[in-house]
Amino acid sequence: MNKKNILVIGTFDTKNDELKYLSQQIQKLGGNVTKMDVSVLGNPIVEVDISKDDIAKAANSSIKEAISFNDENKAMQVMAKGASKLTYNLYSDQKIDGVIILGGTMGTDLALDVCNTLPIGFPKYIVSTVSFSPLIPPERLSADIQMILWAGGLYGLNSICKSSLSQAAGAILGSAQAVEKPRQDKPIVGMTSLGSSCLKYMKFLKPELEKRGFEVAIFHATGMGGMAFENIASNNGFCCVMDFALPEIGNLMVGSVINAGKNRMLNAGRNNIPQIIAPGCLDLIDFAGWQNVPEKYSDRPFHEHNRLIKSSALNNSERRETANEVVKRLLQSKSPVHLILTNKGIEEWDREGQVAYDPEGLDAFLDQMRKIIKAPLIMTELDCHINDVEFSNKALSIFDQWLENGIIKT
Repeated sequence: MNKKNILVIGTFDTKNDELKYLSQQIQKLGGNVTKMDVSVLGNPIVEVDISKDDIAKAANSSIKEAISFNDENKAMQVMAKGASKLTYNLYSDQKIDGVIILGGTMGTDLALDVCNTLPIGFPKYIVSTVSFSPLIPPERLSADIQMILWAGGLYGLNSICKSSLSQAAGAILGSAQAVEKPRQDKPIVGMTSLGSSCLKYMKFLKPELEKRGFEVAIFHATGMGGMAFENIASNNGFCCVMDFALPEIGNLMVGSVINAGKNRMLNAGRNNIPQIIAPGCLDLIDFAGWQNVPEKYSDRPFHEHNRLIKSSALNNSERRETANEVVKRLLQSKSPVHLILTNKGIEEWDREGQVAYDPEGLDAFLDQMRKIIKAPLIMTELDCHINDVEFSNKALSIFDQWLENGIIKT
């Protein structure tokens, strides 16, 4: 096996000991290391392969100019721009097999930009003091980013942070050695859903699409799944999307942390990816299990799914607002959009007798959709539930027609 070369990025002026240790651990495990210094004020103690001057120059700036801002944030944004450009160049030239970036909040801010320049399947790790933090908005995360909490790592080495850094070294090198990159021989259909107890169409559609020669990637629409879905769409990674689970839109509108960011339902349209849409689970509001449900929702139907997530329901007025928001986003699309509405329900729990059964709320949503839908959007209304086979058959027939007409590229 050829030795894998790992790009190690960090501020070698303030975190020299930690970055040196991380690099040595990678080398001890049999990897090679390329060091990139993104410091601004100080100078590295060890020799680096890519200097801070190289970084600033790549950003069409200089270290002198960055320092002249007298603002650490502005200076690090210069370094983020340059580091992102040079990292992508190294990837494009096949000179690196993975990247690992070490930092606190400043370093993590830069690291997120760097990772977003790299495609899915290229190993990318951030070792951060704020890993998994709500400080990081979903739209800044790349689809397959890996984060490791840098425990006890704020200043200097100790046995606790060495434990994190040594595991990080093994993780990035192991990933570079083991990664199976996404196939390029089959076009990919991106689909959103929740668990199969709530939304069932994927059980029918996935094998049918695979029979037609397509690969199907299904994303769990609970914030991070929608984030990954949008990130891949932004990089033109799908031939078509079946976006059938939209609770992240309602969550975004009411301020729930379980959202996929401000670009939800926008990236496929921006990249001319055909879209088949249905409002699955757009009657729900999701909250983190550790959050108290706000008082305004206390008199509504409530479902505690597990210790991580619990759901309440949108009222009639809010459901009309979600209809407005969905249509507003879809009207920005450059690609064909076909919206399917099911007038007997949009998730398993809203069937008659279930906890989320609310025919008046569904009627309000459908009524608003009928009022505001306009060309070039196409809408079909079905007399069935989203989990009935009639819905899946209709989605598949639209797909087949688009495939025949050349709208979906193979």
